[in-house]
Amino acid sequence: MGSWWIIAPALAAGCSRAPSDPLAARSPDGQIEISAGTFANGSLAVRIRRHGADVIAPSPVGLILADQPLGSLRIERSQRPTAETAQPYRELLIQARETGGDKRALLLRLRAYNSGAAFRIEQPRAAAARDTRLVGETTSLRFPRDYQCLAVSHTKYLNSHEGDYAPVSASALRPGILYDLPLSCRTGRGGEAIALTESDVENYPGGYLVRSKGLGVDLRLTPLPARDHLAAVLPAGGPTLRTPWRVIMIADRPETLIENQLVQQLASPSRIGDGSWIRPGKAAWAWWSGIKAAGVPNAGFNNPTYRHYVDFAGRFGLPYFVIDWGWAARPGGDKALADVTRFRPGVDIPALARYAAPRGVRLWLWTNWEAIGPDMDRVFALYHAWGVAGIKVDYVYRQDQVAIAYYHRLLAAAARHQLMVNIHGAPVPRGLERTYPNLLTQEGVMGAEYNKWSRKVTAGANVRLAYSRATIGPMDYTPGGFRNVTPAQFKAGQVLPLVMTTRAQQLAMFVVYPSPLQSLADAPRAYLDDSGAPRPGAGFLRLVPASWDETHGVAGDWGRWIAVARRSGKRWFVGVMNDEQPRMVSLPLAFLTNGRWRLRALVDGATPTAVKAHGGVVRAGTSLQVPVAAGGGAVVVLEPE
Repeated sequence: MGSWWIIAPALAAGCSRAPSDPLAARSPDGQIEISAGTFANGSLAVRIRRHGADVIAPSPVGLILADQPLGSLRIERSQRPTAETAQPYRELLIQARETGGDKRALLLRLRAYNSGAAFRIEQPRAAAARDTRLVGETTSLRFPRDYQCLAVSHTKYLNSHEGDYAPVSASALRPGILYDLPLSCRTGRGGEAIALTESDVENYPGGYLVRSKGLGVDLRLTPLPARDHLAAVLPAGGPTLRTPWRVIMIADRPETLIENQLVQQLASPSRIGDGSWIRPGKAAWAWWSGIKAAGVPNAGFNNPTYRHYVDFAGRFGLPYFVIDWGWAARPGGDKALADVTRFRPGVDIPALARYAAPRGVRLWLWTNWEAIGPDMDRVFALYHAWGVAGIKVDYVYRQDQVAIAYYHRLLAAAARHQLMVNIHGAPVPRGLERTYPNLLTQEGVMGAEYNKWSRKVTAGANVRLAYSRATIGPMDYTPGGFRNVTPAQFKAGQVLPLVMTTRAQQLAMFVVYPSPLQSLADAPRAYLDDSGAPRPGAGFLRLVPASWDETHGVAGDWGRWIAVARRSGKRWFVGVMNDEQPRMVSLPLAFLTNGRWRLRALVDGATPTAVKAHGGVVRAGTSLQVPVAAGGGAVVVLEPE
């Protein structure tokens, strides 16, 4: 494996070993390898290869403890699970031990999948040991060359995790800046692409990435809010110190990163038991449009306005209506923390739930995370009694160890009362939706709301999301803005906002962006005219589902355009999103099974609000040629003939 590390001279008797790489795990297809060793200074290291070439060059991994730093380590033995053949990965557990001092042990767990690799560190300790106080990690991910990446930067640990995944080379990452997850990069070997992120965070803080001294990134843990010299404290007799999985997603082509399920596969399995009450779906939503309700006198935070949206949801086939900020009582004034167990005058949630039920609609309620924190079970029992289906928990902004524990408590408590959850003002996903399937979606994205106060939501920024944030988990972007204009015509506005992309691109977001709860951003009048007839493109929003059985990244050009195909039952949906450069794109239909397929498509028209419909029959294995406008897109529906 080269001179960069030292192989342990003695391995466990009987352990499986490859002649050239005794401390390596290889993916089931043999293409991806993650290996371990030590540097000459005694620190642990990992290396990740694909097709025999480095994706991650030899990189240090380790913990920084406050009270007694770990010394030089020596690998003692490795062990492979005996029953892993049925798993989609191959695993290797490596034990290292300090060569001096207390001779403490450290475990390094490696996994290799066909779609990437991951590793995590564990520190075994006796139940009677003193508190473990963690300062940080020495973990880095070094690049063998200057990768071309998409990155969101922050200057503070406390932030909303929203921003543009802007193009940047690894050599141009700014020192000291916090880069959010994922960091998506092209490696320079053909179309190969990677995304760096993490999964299964518990009793631990979330991480950022910062520029390394050389090419690559170092891991930076979010500090405790009141003890910023520490990242985590684990009490004596408590849980073992275990890092999240450090995840390296790998794809042949950048657009296929969106298929990757490593974050979910590495997360802890479901903890909520029977989840038959969890139902993905689309929702009407009033906040983005300014709570506009045509024909309703004094529209605003009141039941007549909410009934208008419930009526629309019922007519449009939407199972949910999300009631956002403004419904709760504020006895201390508008700037005070809301009392989320009481209504403001003119609002009656149980009465609205009873009104919605025969229309096939259920309610989601906005809440402030601090307001529900002290007494979750009492609040959630009340919501369940009111007939509420889910909660939208806002303003968290944090991913420190305390906040991570809050997310686990929140989702477990919500599940006890059969409430689905959408977390806003939140960090990016780390697999919690597998551990708690009642977590349908979360923010951590610069979504449609930014049209209300900025020009940041460009077509290019939207496309880049598909190569970055959308690859790691559900994303509550809230698409569906139907007031489409050109960038030259765009002006930010709080009420009935405009969007500087075409209507076809807004439709495509419902396919490209994953979210089992998709909130239609605009007001009912944007989708239905005065007679109740659907406006151009609105019929697609009634048809497109919110959850999927299969996903393929079909085609694209890194950060410029993308086509994603998702299957629901026997029906395939394809979404195409384009940046500011008009182009003709080719969509290979290799994802279809043999046979003939009926096609319905909506493509860009002559103006941003116009869509042109096409129909016909296509065969599996052929390709479609689709014109897309500047800031445009397309959607295609395919059904077996």
